Amino acid sequence: MALQNIGAGNKDDAFYRYKMPRMITKIEGRGNGIKTNVVNMVDIAKALGRPASYTTKYFGTELGAQSKFDEKSGTSHVNGAHATGKLAGLLENFIKKYVQCYGCGNPETEIIITKAQMVTLKCAACGFISDVDMRDKLTTFILKNPPEKKGAKDKKMRRAEKERLKEGEALDEEQKKLKKEAAKKKGLSGATKDVVSKVSSKKKVNVSDEDHSPAGSQADDNQSADASDEDDDVQWQTDTSAVAAQQRIQEQLSAVTAGMVMISTTEERPNSGKNSPVREERTKANGHMKGVKVNNPHENLVAEIKEHLKKGSPASQLKSFLGSLSGTPQEVMDALFEVLFDGVGKGFHKEVIKKKNYLAAATQVEGSQLVLLHAFEAFCGKASPEAVKEVALVVKELYDKDILEEEFIVGWYKKGSSGGNKGSPIWKNVKPFIEWLQSAESETEDE
Repeated sequence: MALQNIGAGNKDDAFYRYKMPRMITKIEGRGNGIKTNVVNMVDIAKALGRPASYTTKYFGTELGAQSKFDEKSGTSHVNGAHATGKLAGLLENFIKKYVQCYGCGNPETEIIITKAQMVTLKCAACGFISDVDMRDKLTTFILKNPPEKKGAKDKKMRRAEKERLKEGEALDEEQKKLKKEAAKKKGLSGATKDVVSKVSSKKKVNVSDEDHSPAGSQADDNQSADASDEDDDVQWQTDTSAVAAQQRIQEQLSAVTAGMVMISTTEERPNSGKNSPVREERTKANGHMKGVKVNNPHENLVAEIKEHLKKGSPASQLKSFLGSLSGTPQEVMDALFEVLFDGVGKGFHKEVIKKKNYLAAATQVEGSQLVLLHAFEAFCGKASPEAVKEVALVVKELYDKDILEEEFIVGWYKKGSSGGNKGSPIWKNVKPFIEWLQSAESETEDE
């Protein structure tokens, strides 16, 4: 069965995990009795988490035609002949109004009818409550036919998929290592064959020269005897002592790195008035910084990362670049977070979506997910209140894209909310998302 992403705005996202079947319709009957049968309406409604009677009724209200869903047979009929594309467009409108969260766009919502007889959508991910327009005709039908309570989505399949991907990556790494080792062995064997062939060719040349040389005179014999005597006097050997080996290594290093490393120079300027001598230190290290004045380690890291990103380097190269920087992983991640999101207030969630590839590249090393969460926590301690309000949306986005895993998020929340920084507003804002994760996990274990 062909699947498509839920929501027109996500149709081009190859990694979007919320999917539904493509609509299949069939025209039945003739004349005044012609009807359009949505063949797979039950499967579509199940993927959306809504009763099939809601979607069928919505088609009827929008088209001004009679519609009926048979609970026993699972057939959905709309009077009249309607094209599949037209019904698919109406289904997209239904998804925007009655399925997707108005805050984060997540389709994992639940219809809740308030005491005041208002239809609302509660998002299971970010906790946002969306107010549905009560002027829509379908709301009357929903109030008369309230939905059953929606259970938490089973996460066993997602967890199994993550484990499968991790195992696949591990196997790929092992295969790459084996290929490299085989290539090295092949290269060494080829080099030894070349050396053996050269030595054997030299021996053959010497032998052929001796075989085909004419009987020389006595002077030639004397010359060859003298040459052999001279060779006997010379002893060819290599000094294998530790001091000699260290000296050879030092000579090779100085020759190779002479053009790569430039030692920092110190220039002193004479006094001018009341000013004391000024010392300027400029460094070059692997091309990361050029003429940048050294202030403190954090500013140096920020400057180096900015310089790297200005070059337009792809996100895939960020992992190796961050690994080459001097500093602890937390210091490097804090500097990266400052470069990417410094000064961001309202719209923090959208900025994270734009730059998620950089965060994904920075968390490919084991243990880096907690480092990213701590950097996120430090950033929210300095950020504006508008940015802190979007904490749940940001964490959910990173969770949906598999940049952050559930166990790290929950562990980080428990430790932070009960630690020395428990008064931070970040814990209050991220709490709905954590509760959703824990409730889904507990219900999955019960099943």
